[in-house]
Order: sequence, then C-alpha cells, then structure tokens
Amino acid sequence: MSTNTLTVHPLTPDLMDDMGQVLRGSWGSTCWCMHPRLRDAQMRELPGEGPLKDRRRAAMTALAQRDHAPGLLAYDGDEPVGWIAVAPRGELARVDASRATPRVDERDVWVIACVTVRTVNRGTGVASALIEAAVAYAFDQGAPAVEAYPRAGCERTGDDNAYFGTEPLFARAGFQIVRGPLEGLPKNWIPRVAMRITEP
Repeated sequence: MSTNTLTVHPLTPDLMDDMGQVLRGSWGSTCWCMHPRLRDAQMRELPGEGPLKDRRRAAMTALAQRDHAPGLLAYDGDEPVGWIAVAPRGELARVDASRATPRVDERDVWVIACVTVRTVNRGTGVASALIEAAVAYAFDQGAPAVEAYPRAGCERTGDDNAYFGTEPLFARAGFQIVRGPLEGLPKNWIPRVAMRITEP
C-alpha cells in the first residue's frame, strides 16, 4: 500500500523491530501500543515472564499474526518512520471504557487510537499519510466508519501528548466532529472531540 512518497505496511511479526524503532525515545517504547487495548488489570495479567514491556511486545506480536493487523507502519525507503494503531473499537478495552471517549452511538466503528512519528520525521506529512492509509485499511476490512478522539482545538502540545492526534490533523484527513468536548471531566484531562469518517 503506497501513500504519496511513503510506503505503508500492515504490522506483521517480522516487523516488530521496525515498530520498536519508531517508538524508541517516546513513552510508547515500553507501551508497544497495548495501552489503548487493555485496562490496568488486563495489563497486569499479560502472560509470560520478565518485564511488563517485554510481555506487551509479545502481546502485540501475537496480534500481528491475525488476519487484520493491529496497525500500520510507514517507511521512507527502508527506514521505518511512523506507526498508527487502528482496530475495531471493541478490541480497545481502555478506549471503550474511558469516560474521555464514550461511544457516540452503537455503530461498529473502527478507531485510530495512536499515531506516532519518529522525531526526525515530524512535520513532513507522515502522520497525515498514516491516517489516510489507516482509513483505507479499515474500510478494506469492512469497517462502516472510522473514529478518532483527538485533542480539541488548535493549541499546540508536547509531542508525547499528541499520540492520539489533534483536531486539525484529522480534519485535514476528512474527519468530521460528531461530538464536542465532554463536560464534567476532571479539569486536568485534555479536552477531546470525537471525529468520524464514513466510507464514500
């Protein structure tokens, strides 16, 4: 699958080191993008021995063996430069249970839960290309719509706080706001909007 000058590939077990290269230097380096998928108790119960980060990697490797990938990797030539997690919402236990991201309706949407671009490649269009590719991949897998829950508004934020994206980023990709920021959440929580794109 190609998008602009980048090549984008579904994650497979043999690409796990490339995923690790993209995540290196961010908090995602120990998360292996399992945070959106598992609540705290589920995370603690991951099978295996050794550090939790190793068990997270093993869990993501297992997900990468399935028919639909847990996400996509972007490459500039042979160099991995970005990662995006996309999955049916029902697979994302933490997202589905969070007060910050309740369901908009009962539609069986897929969700973009995380976008990560290597520091040296940020600002070059990699995130936009990944979103475009993730939407196409979800629709190819039968998704009726794709949602994201990015930071509301246009205010800049630290890169590690932007893993779930920003409103302008998804708006440029054709997503529409279907729910504004929620009221009654803790004041220190980042305001988020629900945005959706439906298959043409």
